[in-house]
Amino acid sequence: MKNLPLLLLSITFGCFAQQKNTGNLVALDDAFYNYVDKDAKIEVLAEDFIWSEGPVWVKEGGFLLFSDAPQNTIFKWQEDEGITTFLEPSGYTGILPYSREPGSNGLIINSNGKLVACEHGDRRISRMPLSGGGKVTVADRWQGKRFNSPNDIVQASNGIYYFTDPPYGLPEQENSKTREIDAFGVYKIDTAGKVDMVISNLTRPNGVALSPDEKILYVNQSDSKAPYIMAYNIQPDGSLDKGRIFFDATSLMESGLVGSLDGIKVAQDGTIFSTGPSGILIITPKGKLLGRIETGQRTANCAWGNDGSVLYMTAHNYLMRIQTQTMGTGF
Repeated sequence: MKNLPLLLLSITFGCFAQQKNTGNLVALDDAFYNYVDKDAKIEVLAEDFIWSEGPVWVKEGGFLLFSDAPQNTIFKWQEDEGITTFLEPSGYTGILPYSREPGSNGLIINSNGKLVACEHGDRRISRMPLSGGGKVTVADRWQGKRFNSPNDIVQASNGIYYFTDPPYGLPEQENSKTREIDAFGVYKIDTAGKVDMVISNLTRPNGVALSPDEKILYVNQSDSKAPYIMAYNIQPDGSLDKGRIFFDATSLMESGLVGSLDGIKVAQDGTIFSTGPSGILIITPKGKLLGRIETGQRTANCAWGNDGSVLYMTAHNYLMRIQTQTMGTGF
């Protein structure tokens, strides 16, 4: 995400002998309970990370991968096994120190079953087999210029990738002398590897997700002065229209709730599960806020897992999950 001090921590990992619960559910509409049971618990699965991010569920194997960008590491969590290191370094292969967040951020499993990562320090989108065998660069430049620090990514069923490129992983962020692109863009990578900037006017594009019918691209803005979820209609060639504000989180920010719009996922019925002030916001496809899954932490991202009904959440130095009453896309 952004603006996090790089702490020196002695980190211990693993499952709790007895997992603890945390947080709170806040319903603003009775329809909230169609998605999360009133008695559902937020389970803490592991803790003592620096800034957990970018979770993705690996169906083949039944485990979760997620990033810790400050630690330059991808961790693996599996039931009854707890936390292990999956990949280190995960996003920067140069000489440290580089920035406060040199590692990987958003992760997905692509249509070929490979791990695709947004790498802050190496400023690229990479791809690698889950079984090992080395990384391949999917894209690291637009018009010959290096990206800033790719943050989050999604792949459509036709193979096209969309990803965001804010400054959070750069040394000195937006003031970095190594910046080569003026805009903090959203990009499209087609199946031939061609890169196009499809959005150029956002100040802090962050999380990205597709509607179930893949006709809309949602983009979160982690800008406290413009905390919007944007919605863009996808054109037949994969380009986007000018977009619209789908949800405005200004009132939540002004109410004193902690956190900002960051990662975003979508349920099969089109309902939005977006990180935001206080945790996870549940929003209808028409933009109505139904309620919040309050984690008690600044919450970076989330992912559907298990059979598609469990929501995993990366929240500051925690990994959490909650059983929902809906199903995520991709299952």
